[in-house]
Amino acid sequence: MEPIDWLSRLLVMMPVSGRAEHRCFFGAPWRLENPPSDAGEVPYHIVLAGSAVLDGVEGAPSRRLKAGDILLLTHGPAHILHDGGGQEPSPNRQRFGPILTIDENDGDGERLDMLCGRFIFSPAHERLVHDYLPARLVVSAAEHSAGTARPGARAQLASLVGLMRSESAEENLGGRAMLAALSTAMFTLTLRLASEDVEAPSGLLALAGHPRLAPALTAIFNEPAKPWTLPELSSLCSMSRATFIRQFQQSLGRSATDLLTDVRMTVAANELGSSSTPTGAVAEAVGYQSEAAFQRTFKQHMGVTPAQYRRQAAASNLHRRGGDVQPPSPAEP
Repeated sequence: MEPIDWLSRLLVMMPVSGRAEHRCFFGAPWRLENPPSDAGEVPYHIVLAGSAVLDGVEGAPSRRLKAGDILLLTHGPAHILHDGGGQEPSPNRQRFGPILTIDENDGDGERLDMLCGRFIFSPAHERLVHDYLPARLVVSAAEHSAGTARPGARAQLASLVGLMRSESAEENLGGRAMLAALSTAMFTLTLRLASEDVEAPSGLLALAGHPRLAPALTAIFNEPAKPWTLPELSSLCSMSRATFIRQFQQSLGRSATDLLTDVRMTVAANELGSSSTPTGAVAEAVGYQSEAAFQRTFKQHMGVTPAQYRRQAAASNLHRRGGDVQPPSPAEP
């Protein structure tokens, strides 16, 4: 593989597409109840003006979101957004436009302008999303707070959100496609900014923000098939083995071996789902000399054998195209 940064490699392994779906114009009192997301979906909310209180997220405390805040809920839980005043909310109503659904009410209190949508990825990649990204991620695209990020990161995100705001307010030719493309770019910029914040959140973002551990992160994503040992990874980071193990675990919440295995299984799943390469060759391509060991690890991570996964992926691809299912390769049991 050609060496690239870890986030670019992650998004090559785990392609994400974005959709902007609702523009909310509410006056207090208001309340928006969101059901759980489907597998392979991450809801997002962008507060363009006003403020909102987030509640009901897996026992987490309430969080007030201000103008410029972008919220991602990577586990896709049911959640509630409201004005925070505690009064009986004014009923919401919807009208459907060619680009977005508009949600409104008749409240005459503080005004909220919020853009809502979702990021979509393959359910096979849920482990990387759920286990390695924060369950609740909030970043601010407000330009006045740019001092907490490296030059350009927050300003770039603020500019992108500004484009999304203007595109969602007008019925431009290609507006839906434009909003989808901007949403997809926002996922990358949001993760970039979160990893650069002074207090990076947990998981991969915290690991990426640790300057001494970043070389190991990059190495694992760029060369997952290499038979990495802990002494080799710690040497890349100029640390002792014990210090590396401790700091990696503290930053990521998981070991380097866990991350390496998950990256390998993701690469393997992608190959199994998109080619007829024999399982033994896929195993070797992701660093396993023993096909039996690969089969065991794959089933532990994906819940099915490589052959079953390949058949499921073929059926899913065929359903999207509309055709007849092809039989599995004779090499597969």
